[in-house]
Amino acid sequence: MKTATTVLMIAAIGAVGAGSYWLGTQTRSAALSSAEASQGSPSAAVPKQRKLLYYRNPMGLADTSPVPKKDPMGMDYIPVYEGEDEASPGAGAGGAGQVRISTEKIQKLGVRTEPAGMRLLGKTIRAAGRIEPDERRTFAVTAKFEGYVERLHVSATGQPVAKGQPLFEAYSPELVSAQREYTIAMQGLEAMKEAGTEAQAGMRQLADSSLARLRNWDLSAPQVAALMRSGLPQRTISFPSPVTGIVSEKKALQGMRFMPGELLYQITDLSAVWVIADVPEQDIALVKTGAKARVTTTAYPTEGFEGRVTYVYPTLKAETRSIPVRVELGNPGQRLKPAMFAQVELGVGGKSPVLAVPDSAVIDSGTRRIVLVQVGEGRFEPREVELGARADNYVEVLKGVRDGEPVVVAANFLIDAESNLKAAVGGLGGHAGHGSPATGGSAPAAPAQPDKPVPAAAIGHKAEGTIDSVDTKKGTLSLNHGPVVTLKWPAMTMEFKAANASLLSGLKPGQAVRFEFVERQPGDFVVTSIASTGTVPNVAPQAKPATPAASAGQSTHSGH
Repeated sequence: MKTATTVLMIAAIGAVGAGSYWLGTQTRSAALSSAEASQGSPSAAVPKQRKLLYYRNPMGLADTSPVPKKDPMGMDYIPVYEGEDEASPGAGAGGAGQVRISTEKIQKLGVRTEPAGMRLLGKTIRAAGRIEPDERRTFAVTAKFEGYVERLHVSATGQPVAKGQPLFEAYSPELVSAQREYTIAMQGLEAMKEAGTEAQAGMRQLADSSLARLRNWDLSAPQVAALMRSGLPQRTISFPSPVTGIVSEKKALQGMRFMPGELLYQITDLSAVWVIADVPEQDIALVKTGAKARVTTTAYPTEGFEGRVTYVYPTLKAETRSIPVRVELGNPGQRLKPAMFAQVELGVGGKSPVLAVPDSAVIDSGTRRIVLVQVGEGRFEPREVELGARADNYVEVLKGVRDGEPVVVAANFLIDAESNLKAAVGGLGGHAGHGSPATGGSAPAAPAQPDKPVPAAAIGHKAEGTIDSVDTKKGTLSLNHGPVVTLKWPAMTMEFKAANASLLSGLKPGQAVRFEFVERQPGDFVVTSIASTGTVPNVAPQAKPATPAASAGQSTHSGH
């Protein structure tokens, strides 16, 4: 019995030992597999260090360094690693020639962008004009025979008259003689009723010729009928008004003698008038016949009169470089008087939307037109564009910008002052299409050597000095500065403009400063950055020169 029990216990212990050995073996195998998988997985490897390319200027200037350094303002250069430089291989086209500005500078300069978009370029052309009578509604009253003014019914210029109203009565011996001839001919015709046919025909011809003569002298039908009824010639004949209007000119005087064709009255119908507007030469291509126009006058400044363009004159006024445009409009109540001055607004524009940007986004150098497109945070790309039609505050872009791309609409010239825009624009010759380079991404240029000076045209000019005076209202400051190496100026005192009003904050006369400036236009020098140095630089006092010295072959600059 004991022997059997002992054998069973030994067998159980052996089974437990074998199971433990098998379980340990499996556990070690799983651990080894996990370790091998961990060693082969990239995610579990030690983080790979990024490759340092170079250090760039913290102000976004075209200045790089292979080693750490500080700029003249004491700011550390920013390291640029592989994959962060947009001009490196594989980063995509468009990196070369871009302008970089720090976020702090963007906020300080007040840079504002607006996306290019499809818009209806409606435009309002404003032109000065004058009220004139409608030439087709002006009538002259003359006589076709010699005579005398017997009596005036309308005796004052400006008097309103109605159509058919008598203006004056005239006496003419020729007219009386012609009436007598007609009455004699009619009497003879009556007496020759019993005569032969030929005699009656001759008398009828005489009577008809006398009547035609009277009608040719503008005797009205009622006057001829009265003459035929009475058979007595009238001593005087009255002249009626041909139209309802006003007497715009009167030359007839009581008792005066007049000759055939002489102007006696001029009657003008002012129920509709013309406005002759002088449209500038550059806008005349937009003006079309039938366009609506709104007219305002000094007499009724709050009231507008609606009319339409009916004629664009074919002549140009050389003195004003303008072209007359006729606008016709009604004149109820004759409130619009001839010779009044008027302001004319013509609504013109395209019928379909076009790609347009604000006109403030365009930098026009005279030979090329540039816009700054924001391609990333603090990164701007200059694009040469082709422009089309212009409207109020917007201009059509035919080539160079795509729909939806943000363009800089404020502080353009400040970006020019704070960046290497001139150098970037200089590389636009190789761009094609919508501002992209004609070729793909290119390898980055070799970093500039630390000891190699950056061209003055790209970074502006730097100097040190003391503040002489500050004018916050005009945004200017007078600086007694030392020599400017990049311009070969000697020490002098001159006035500068501030690129931003915030630059003048905290500045006081006598304060020693280090500043940077650019020449925005010939003779127009703008301070783009300024900082206190805390020490008085070694600047000899200089009187304000009329013209700073300039290098040979370089234009001189007049002090402000």
